[in-house]
Amino acid sequence: MGEKNYLKLNDIDAYKIAFHLSNYVWDLVVQWDIFAKKTIGAQFVDAADSNAANIAEGFGRWHKKDKVKFYRYSQGSRKECYDWNEKARYRKLLTEEQYNHIFQELEKLGPAISRLIKFTNEKLSQ
Repeated sequence: MGEKNYLKLNDIDAYKIAFHLSNYVWDLVVQWDIFAKKTIGAQFVDAADSNAANIAEGFGRWHKKDKVKFYRYSQGSRKECYDWNEKARYRKLLTEEQYNHIFQELEKLGPAISRLIKFTNEKLSQ
């Protein structure tokens, strides 16, 4: 009998993008002054962390509906990140290069989460 290959969390593109993005945001925010950290920074980090955390939680759920629910939460956190990214740029907390990197990663993350939802809906029976 052949050995079964099981999908691991780190095999999921959406998770890898979200994980690296959250750490990138963290590395930027920890350098900001205390006021910026307390106002925008904490919420930006929370939203970025929530992307990866919700994908991980969904991955750990047993039923398809539970999985998809958490993947959709991640899409919501992704949209929130767009807002914080815009505010951070407008308030001159990010360079144009940093802003663009975050924006591009968020643009990649959306379709990756959509593919994960589609895969889950098509491959799982319950």
